[in-house]
Amino acid sequence: MTNQTQKKDTVVIGLGNPLLSDEGIGVCLAEQLSQRQSEFPLVDFVDAGSAGLNLLHLIANRKKAVIIDCAKMGTQPGTIRRFTPDDVQSVKKLNQYSLHEADILQVVKLSQQLGECPREIAFFGIEPESLQPGRELSESLSAKINAFIEIIEKELR
Repeated sequence: MTNQTQKKDTVVIGLGNPLLSDEGIGVCLAEQLSQRQSEFPLVDFVDAGSAGLNLLHLIANRKKAVIIDCAKMGTQPGTIRRFTPDDVQSVKKLNQYSLHEADILQVVKLSQQLGECPREIAFFGIEPESLQPGRELSESLSAKINAFIEIIEKELR
């Protein structure tokens, strides 16, 4: 992963908890994509885990942010969808006590209010099969890692 002292115009952020199976898909993909850094010299790849409000700093003053996370969308496990902040509404319920938990859409809204929001934000949500404790991705997601990477690389080109 890259050093955040010299921010590049584009950032790819992988979100999730890799201790909960498919919940870690965003982190997994950010790590895989970072291994291709030479192909994308103008892109920062960040494993943000459960970034919470720190996400605000990761996207600040970028031209583009690509955010990858698992998302329950009511589709087949392994389905990937691209959407923008305008395309969705959050149904996330927060406990209001943790800086490590945040509603991503509220973070984007706050970034807009601060005048630091990227011009373009693309979310990639991936339908999980399992959110059970474990470090391994489900077979449904593992089998599609290369396809996910191709889709995100296409977004970056």
